[in-house]
Amino acid sequence: MARAPQGRRNRVLVAGVVALAIAAAGAGAQLASAADEAGGETVTATIRVTGTFDGQGGRFVAGPELGDGGQDEGQDAMFELADGATLTNVTLGAPAADGVHCLGSCTLRDVNWEDVGEDAATFTGAGATVLVEGGSAALGTDKVFQDNRLAGGSVTIRDFAVSDFGKLYRSCGNCDEQAARTVSISGVTATAPGKVLAAVNVNLGDKVTLSDIAISGSGADDVHVCDLFEGNDTGAEPVKIATEPDGVACVASGITVQ
Repeated sequence: MARAPQGRRNRVLVAGVVALAIAAAGAGAQLASAADEAGGETVTATIRVTGTFDGQGGRFVAGPELGDGGQDEGQDAMFELADGATLTNVTLGAPAADGVHCLGSCTLRDVNWEDVGEDAATFTGAGATVLVEGGSAALGTDKVFQDNRLAGGSVTIRDFAVSDFGKLYRSCGNCDEQAARTVSISGVTATAPGKVLAAVNVNLGDKVTLSDIAISGSGADDVHVCDLFEGNDTGAEPVKIATEPDGVACVASGITVQ
């Protein structure tokens, strides 16, 4: 059987990814028609996902309409997941604006951030259950996963790789509304430089359990397993009170430093 020329096959693949994204995103999303120089698609308006969005390995980059991927607040998400939605097999290139927003329970499976923008993903909603499974994130100047959830639920992060990061997980320390947040982090490989794997609020009833974590790279000894804070709902800067697991708000086992 005759094979299509390489250029034609690439055009067909890109067209398929665009068609899939438009179908999953609905009327609220727009994708630029031209591929960027790295072979991805430029997202010019937030892709709103209900059900499952399978990017089939596609790479997506935020256009200037969403933000520049810096640390300025107020940037828009590239993907916004409705309660119960799944995002899978997607790479977010640079810039990634404000990454992914989960408006309730969500699954992020095999999602990769080449260069974390303001945050890789932000979790909101009361009673939300979040699963991050597989995937990776790099160059997260501040937070990778920002947890703003209210009233119950949980976050599970497993079999994930992070490198050159500030905080892998942060339970919001000064949101207008606060709640006790529960998180489990396991099977993670962390490559220094990095600051902390999990930052939680002791006085608000947060609990993080970490297990089977491998930390390596130059400066691995400087990476904290936990930072413990006194959080607030006033918007003031939260106060750090400890930098070690306390067996209550932060429980850790199977941590190896190479």
